Amino acid sequence: MLTLVIYDISSDKDRNKLAELLLDFGLERIQYSGFKGNLNFHDCNVLAKKVKQFISSRNDSIYIIRLCNECAKTCKIVSKRDAPLIDESMVKIV
Repeated sequence: MLTLVIYDISSDKDRNKLAELLLDFGLERIQYSGFKGNLNFHDCNVLAKKVKQFISSRNDSIYIIRLCNECAKTCKIVSKRDAPLIDESMVKIV
């Protein structure tokens, strides 16, 4: 399922390590502190457990948001670059 991960981490070191972890999970960077990719239920839960180590202050937060295909299609992206949220060829209509 399409998964968005957005975060606000105060420590540069932790922020960089978190980005590396997200890349290791196969997610792609869409913003400086935002990633997207397809994660199954199990991998999403594993990721949620692993990211806890990067929270070190009250101001830190990590959002892991799963989107169904219908929800992903309704997202609006305002950008000058071509950065669709979903690849239409990967959408399966049932």
